[in-house]
Amino acid sequence: MRKWVWRLFFLLALGGGCKEPSKPGTFVYFKNYSSTFNDLNDKHLAAAKQYGIHPIASIEEVKRASRPLKEVASGRRYQVDKLTHSIPYLVSEAHELLEEIAENFQDSLEAKHLPSHALIVTSLLRTRADVKKLRGKNGNASANSAHLFATTFDIAHARYKPLGRERASVDKLKSVLAEVLQDLRRRRRCYVRYEYKQVCFHITVR
Repeated sequence: MRKWVWRLFFLLALGGGCKEPSKPGTFVYFKNYSSTFNDLNDKHLAAAKQYGIHPIASIEEVKRASRPLKEVASGRRYQVDKLTHSIPYLVSEAHELLEEIAENFQDSLEAKHLPSHALIVTSLLRTRADVKKLRGKNGNASANSAHLFATTFDIAHARYKPLGRERASVDKLKSVLAEVLQDLRRRRRCYVRYEYKQVCFHITVR
């Protein structure tokens, strides 16, 4: 009976995010990415329109945006990927969220005795021109993207940059990142959608 109660306690505490702890010293993997991170586009758009800028036509309008924008630059904790359909800018709240995700990710790796890796940011602010170009390449791309408002960014879940000689498996790094995002999501700091085809977490600040 006591064993059953202990098992129930951990299942309720984890809330469907991770499997219950197994033997001490083993890694506990996150599960159910798609069903956990299922915030649909309407939620992302509502938050983006509330906190973001008025969409801009091109990069030349960055300095004239309806809200000040912060340039996002690569650092030790995250790397900005080669951007083909976006530009490296976010509103301050989204920039702070990205910094918090990267910091929490590093702290979690250290706590789990995993080697340090930097996150890879694959998409940021999209201009109208970026969206038009993307839709020309991908007919399924949405013309009404949350990326237009500088509140939204994508983080790769299958690629990470090692910060030393040691490397952790992609599955472990993805699991740690998911735990970080789920914590912030539960605290109502962001909306998150797991993108399988784009191989990223699609994140909008709240």
